[in-house]
Amino acid sequence: MKTIFIVDDNDVNLSTAAKALSKQYRAFTLPSAADMFELLNNIVPDLILLDILMPEMDGFEAMQKLKSDKRYSEIPVLFLTGRNDAATEAHGFELGAVDFISKPFSEPVLLNRIKTHLEIEELIRVRTALLLERTGKLQRLQNSMVSILANMVENRDKYTGGHIERTTKYVKILLDAMIERNVYSDEIRHWTSEEAAPARAHDTANEAEPLNLESVISSARLHDIGKITISDLILNKPGKLTDDEFELMKTHASEGEKIIESIIIESGNEVFLQNAKLFAGCHHEKWDGSGYPRGLKGTDIPLQGRIMAVADVYDALVSKRSYKDSFTHEKAVEIIKESRGSHFDPKITDVFLEVNSLFKET
Repeated sequence: MKTIFIVDDNDVNLSTAAKALSKQYRAFTLPSAADMFELLNNIVPDLILLDILMPEMDGFEAMQKLKSDKRYSEIPVLFLTGRNDAATEAHGFELGAVDFISKPFSEPVLLNRIKTHLEIEELIRVRTALLLERTGKLQRLQNSMVSILANMVENRDKYTGGHIERTTKYVKILLDAMIERNVYSDEIRHWTSEEAAPARAHDTANEAEPLNLESVISSARLHDIGKITISDLILNKPGKLTDDEFELMKTHASEGEKIIESIIIESGNEVFLQNAKLFAGCHHEKWDGSGYPRGLKGTDIPLQGRIMAVADVYDALVSKRSYKDSFTHEKAVEIIKESRGSHFDPKITDVFLEVNSLFKET
């Protein structure tokens, strides 16, 4: 049985409404807004009938308080009022009311209005649940596709096993620490809000969609997708690359960007893919402008690239390669510290230096 609060300082209105509703609903009569908020601590109704003209706290004030509290902001509110002027209705709708019922009200009108709005709310809940279920399925499909693509890269490069998973974990550590320390936190939160960050000059995105932080972190797994285009002879060469070979290896950044851009063209301009594109295309840019493929400098480098640069280099330093032994964690930290302001964003480097022990534990 649905629960309805009737809030009115007039005893006659309370009893009339309660009598009309009691056969179909569990109705609570409350003589003031203060009483309503006290009861809300224990019972959350499906709908509220709220008088406007009440002493101490009127209906408009009560509505503002309801809407400012996440626990109650979604409860549909119908105003009960003897005022029928347009200004009153306009203000009520602006505050979030779903309807107005004029006093004195008739039982059939009251019941029909309540029935209609409860059905609408139920329909919204059902549709929302279906949408969340569908979104969850799409998220699982997206994660599966990312895993397959990332594994394709990992399996081709026999010298960097586990690199993608490790760097993804490092990116998460950095993002969490940056948000906690308020370092570029507005830009990071923008990735997770209803309005994603605007595209940069070299980014062809026209519109952006909501994105959560988990999705951003997952997209980082595609940062080396361009290595699919690199010859096995270069990718798995048992020794240091020649200058020409290194130039070919460097193309994996721009090639990765092209691969993801082709997916965007085929499947749609998803923000997840735009982030993956920035991780892939910009993780070898350097703060001083000496990186590749574009030679971007400072904050012209998308934040995704600046974060991945630290994670990527750290993992390369502590990992054994055909042309070098692995460095200790302490030595890797020292090298990154020395490259603060040249290779790496100074602010992100400072965060790394504070949380580098978490990298070692990963």
